[in-house]
Amino acid sequence: MKLLRVGTAGAERPALLDAEGTLRDLSAAVTDIDGALLADTAALDRIRAAAGSGELPVLDAQGLRVGPPVGRIGKVVCIGLNYHDHAAETGATPPAEPVIFFKAADTVVGPDDTVLVPRKSVKTDWEVELAIVIGRTARYLESHEEALAHVAGYAVSHDVSEREFQIERGGTWDKGKNCETFNPLGPWLVTTDEVPDPQELSLKLWVNGELKQDGTTAQQIFPVAEVVRYVSHFMTLYPGDVINTGTPAGVAMGHPEPKPYLRAGDVVELEIEGLGKQRQELKDA
Repeated sequence: MKLLRVGTAGAERPALLDAEGTLRDLSAAVTDIDGALLADTAALDRIRAAAGSGELPVLDAQGLRVGPPVGRIGKVVCIGLNYHDHAAETGATPPAEPVIFFKAADTVVGPDDTVLVPRKSVKTDWEVELAIVIGRTARYLESHEEALAHVAGYAVSHDVSEREFQIERGGTWDKGKNCETFNPLGPWLVTTDEVPDPQELSLKLWVNGELKQDGTTAQQIFPVAEVVRYVSHFMTLYPGDVINTGTPAGVAMGHPEPKPYLRAGDVVELEIEGLGKQRQELKDA
């Protein structure tokens, strides 16, 4: 299934994109697309049945904002330097274990919402990423099979980053990762039955129409199953939590000087195979 949330920010309603590409209203069946729903297999089965029967009301998508596909996100866990080609372009040694950092849940916005360039920023960068959405409480998982069984689905994530704040201002990466609007997510949460192999997905990102990133999740150093298994040994993952799994080569930081960092007025578009597309216009904060 392709689950999503539509409407004004803070007042989104749950919806579903059916097999024919028709937007359907779920608000009479469920209150939201959130961790509680994702952990409720019976409710998900009812949604599947209703979608298959065609009984769900049609929504007019014209002019309707698409919000983040998951509401009330508990935490956004991020994996850094998780693509062989991205590590190479930045001159970093591939890590022996996953690099973990966090984004606050309030950085998450809709897939087509405005992204704000922070005040005094000179190195705002783009990163297309595969996001994992957790569907079952996960702690101390032992196998990859067990890890994948705890995944509800996948989404497109844009891990916007301010490299000066991240790398040159001391401390951890968090200062360059948690600026307002720095995590567009969606348009859809695509359930795992529609993504048979998360290591065979193409990722692309354009800036002002120019292709900048063109990669595949096959290049991940730590694949999806290992990321979920590993993270569960350091923290409990709850339904509705999100894990950003890293970005392939092609970020601004990896370009030769002068590096083409983002500015107000730029337009970023990104997509992951089968998971939908995003488009953001940048403005000054």
